[in-house]
Amino acid sequence: MSRRPLKPRRLSGRGFTLIEVLVALAVIGIALAAAVRATMGVVDGSMALKRHVAAGWVAQNRLNLYLARSEFPDVGSSEGNESQAGMAFTWRATVSETPNRAFRRVEIQVFPQDRFDHADAVLVGFIANVP
Repeated sequence: MSRRPLKPRRLSGRGFTLIEVLVALAVIGIALAAAVRATMGVVDGSMALKRHVAAGWVAQNRLNLYLARSEFPDVGSSEGNESQAGMAFTWRATVSETPNRAFRRVEIQVFPQDRFDHADAVLVGFIANVP
């Protein structure tokens, strides 16, 4: 058997250049930053949804309290504080007359605690004067 002499291997130019690697890393970095930003948007949206749902429950509880007590509320407004799902809210109930004297219109607005710039929930209901 004859052995052929080993020739030194020649490195081929098949690798990536430094510029190509840097461009690839920049593209990956931009894509990851966009993914993180999108994820943060989803998280913020779900927290806002949780707050609005809890505020809706506060409003429904206030209206159901009138119904459960069979109260025919006096015209005027009242407010108070309540917590729901670990969050603090301030509610404002405004009772007004309707053209039919046997009914009262009740509007309940629920705000984040001590912030009255934008309501998280608004509920309008009508209560009948049942003799």
